[in-house]
Amino acid sequence: MPVLFLHGWGVGPHSYSAALHQLQDFGCDVYAPAQPGFGGTPALSGEDCNFPGYARWVVARLDALGVKEPVTVVGHSFGGGVAVQFAHDHPQRASAVVLCNAVGGFPWAGPEGVGTIGDRPWWEWGRFLGADLLAMPALMRVLPALLGEAVPNLVSNPIAMWRVGEFVRRAHLVDEVAALPASGVPVSIVWSDRDRLVPHAGFSALCRAAGVEGEVVPGNHSWLIADPRRFADIVLRAMVEAGVVQAGLAATG
Repeated sequence: MPVLFLHGWGVGPHSYSAALHQLQDFGCDVYAPAQPGFGGTPALSGEDCNFPGYARWVVARLDALGVKEPVTVVGHSFGGGVAVQFAHDHPQRASAVVLCNAVGGFPWAGPEGVGTIGDRPWWEWGRFLGADLLAMPALMRVLPALLGEAVPNLVSNPIAMWRVGEFVRRAHLVDEVAALPASGVPVSIVWSDRDRLVPHAGFSALCRAAGVEGEVVPGNHSWLIADPRRFADIVLRAMVEAGVVQAGLAATG
């Protein structure tokens, strides 16, 4: 049961260690690479620093790891956008997609009304990200994991973080999401009810595009770090519904 996990912006896979260990406990083979520009992985060149470029990097990384069979690709936030592009461009490599608070689907309701996500100023992103972290119930347990990667990323490669953040904040992947079911790739979409970074409008837009109801869980933007068991249960259920794993095996896990 190969699972590819793609982390959010500014951090890396180690921030999600508890959640990924839960998947391993269920019997999944988890691949969680540090994406380019994060965790010491070299940044992509200018012409490749976009979602298609990251999708190509994912394919190359899977090939380097010897993973030839289709994977269940799980993406959080920025990683959700990469997961969508990867499954859209290479549907034969994806058995299912699970999106957790993914970017790519929302307009931004600013003070003048509804605008595009590119209209959302940087300071809004920073304010909501900070508020999301401070409001997290398990802050004292989660904060060391986040800061342990976010600070080194910022110090070692601030330009790469800025370049990635610039195209992520303008992400519009509704058409790519809509194409996945037609390509035979099942999509599950999850959002948390106190997420102020990715608004409910984005979750709703992605659900409409994929033709799924979606699932709302309690928590902030990084809920899967604070609630690893719930995350693992959701991913495994998505794999069962997609036919990737049998229900009996999942119950045993």
